[in-house]
Amino acid sequence: MTKVKASELSRFSKAELEGKLVEFKTELANLRVQKLGGAQSGKLTKIYDVRKNIARVLTVLNLTQREQVREFYKDKKFLPKDLRGKQTRAIRRRLTPAQAAAKTTKATKKQTHFPQRRYALKA
Repeated sequence: MTKVKASELSRFSKAELEGKLVEFKTELANLRVQKLGGAQSGKLTKIYDVRKNIARVLTVLNLTQREQVREFYKDKKFLPKDLRGKQTRAIRRRLTPAQAAAKTTKATKKQTHFPQRRYALKA
């Protein structure tokens, strides 16, 4: 089995991808058995390719699943944390604009009773 390209895998449906995954895993198991039996070195290098093919199939499966979940939550009010933007730790913990603009009742009373004075300056 040769290398499989991720772009080719993205065209397959979920069932076909799972079938490919099972196929690659059985091939890997066979290659490992042959390795124990003292097979040629050509078969041993094939283990690497099969493992990478399994990784590619799993990557495409996860990407398609994430796309479907992202589509599901597109118009919802909240988004799961793993779908949100990572940003930096400081930005994630920063106050929201509403929280930053919020004032205590004492501050609002002080603002209404003693507003900022405006002075007319001669220039």
